[in-house]
Amino acid sequence: MSTAAAGDPQPTRVTITHLEMTAPEQLRPKAPGRPDLVVVRAIPPMPELNRFFYTAVGGDWYWLERLAWTYSDWLKYVDRPELETWLITAAGVPAGYFELEAQPEANVEIAYFGLLPAFVGQSAGGWALSEAVRCGWAMGAKRVWVHTCDLDHPGALPNYLSRGFRVFKIETKEELLPVRSPGPWPGART
Repeated sequence: MSTAAAGDPQPTRVTITHLEMTAPEQLRPKAPGRPDLVVVRAIPPMPELNRFFYTAVGGDWYWLERLAWTYSDWLKYVDRPELETWLITAAGVPAGYFELEAQPEANVEIAYFGLLPAFVGQSAGGWALSEAVRCGWAMGAKRVWVHTCDLDHPGALPNYLSRGFRVFKIETKEELLPVRSPGPWPGART
């Protein structure tokens, strides 16, 4: 077995696309694909919740930066007044989440957004993104923005563009990444 097959980090070229909306009327909302979808803000902040979604949603898409974070790191991150965590539920079951971060000059970033694998392909993503954008505007934003990369779900960029986001920057960088994304936890995809 080669070291690459074993998962040793390899140089990987990654293209990152930054997108924005500068007015609420730019949103092209999508209706829910099912009647039982709801978004609810997670109050109080819960490090366990954000970590769960980070690994469960991002495990297949190379969300690796925070995997080594301690409980204290997560607590410092989520327990800030500028961060809001929102749950997406389907029939009361967690289906996904998004994090909104208020930034200087009335910018709001959709810092993380995604669905759990069991809910991908159920017409929830466009509606959930529409709700994330609405919540961003409700935070007093003058601009809502997001970034995605070619490691994300193949439907991510088309969803952002379909909702009305416009590309404002594209950059490419090289990252050291394992050959395969780790998944939400060891053995989850075997």
